[in-house]
Amino acid sequence: MIQVERLTKRFGHKVAVDQLSFTVEPGCVTGFLGPNGSGKSTTMRLIMGLDRPAAGRALVDGRPFTQAKAPLREVGALLDAKAANPNRSGRAHLRQLAATHRIGRQRIDQVIAMTGLEAVIGRRVGTYSLGMNQRLGIAAALLGDPANVILDEPVNGLDPEGVAWVRRLARALASEGRTVFISSHLMAEMALTADRLIVIGRGRLIADSSVEDLLAASSGVATRVRSPQVGQIAAALASPDVTVTADGPESLLVQGLSVEAIGQAAAQRGWVIYELAPVTVSLEEAYMKLTDTAVEYRSATPTPIPEGAMK
Repeated sequence: MIQVERLTKRFGHKVAVDQLSFTVEPGCVTGFLGPNGSGKSTTMRLIMGLDRPAAGRALVDGRPFTQAKAPLREVGALLDAKAANPNRSGRAHLRQLAATHRIGRQRIDQVIAMTGLEAVIGRRVGTYSLGMNQRLGIAAALLGDPANVILDEPVNGLDPEGVAWVRRLARALASEGRTVFISSHLMAEMALTADRLIVIGRGRLIADSSVEDLLAASSGVATRVRSPQVGQIAAALASPDVTVTADGPESLLVQGLSVEAIGQAAAQRGWVIYELAPVTVSLEEAYMKLTDTAVEYRSATPTPIPEGAMK
């Protein structure tokens, strides 16, 4: 279990993490989301004892990680995919880490096979692609068979098969009762991987909930109705308690009536219905709505280049 209690970190006048509190429970995958500059990586470094907080504390299984007697066995972390010495082979890197905890060759071979690095493990790390570095970093994180796993952007540089592999790995580790804490900018992947989400912005907690609850809170209550009779349906359903708005040539959004109530009305009046479904938002849409006021580096809308300007 990972506990963050009123954690604060400043860099000069900038507050990177601001009285942040949350708990990462074992047995589920917890996603860690936030805009660039929100304090995610700093928070992970504070948990690992790589930075010192200005206030508050981070605990791993009830104590600061700096007090761990066998760090690799308590927390496996990937914070920097290119942290390995580029002049060593991948196998030499793992052997060096294993030697610090008297981890045997069999376990080294296991994590190499687990991460699919058999074909390149004898090559110098400096020749690895970003995806290979990510796999090596995950292999190192799993070397001590840790109870807690922290992965910062583990799918960067991975191909679709690699992304799916990280997803399966995270869920498998959680199913074994481990604490799994993963940051990512890939919202669609987090929707498939995480059970719970912690969202921060400008160093502060924005949301801490299950994926389902976060999506439900952002979706609101609305039903999409597709039909060639949208005018007739809109006129029949509209009332002081029901809002009906156009959502396309043959589509309406209805707020204030359940799917069941609309279906019953359709059956009674003989309306032709192509679609009748509750409206849900994607995790990306929910995330953008949550973090809209917490984005520090906001891109401008691209200005179209006038025709002929590049000639």
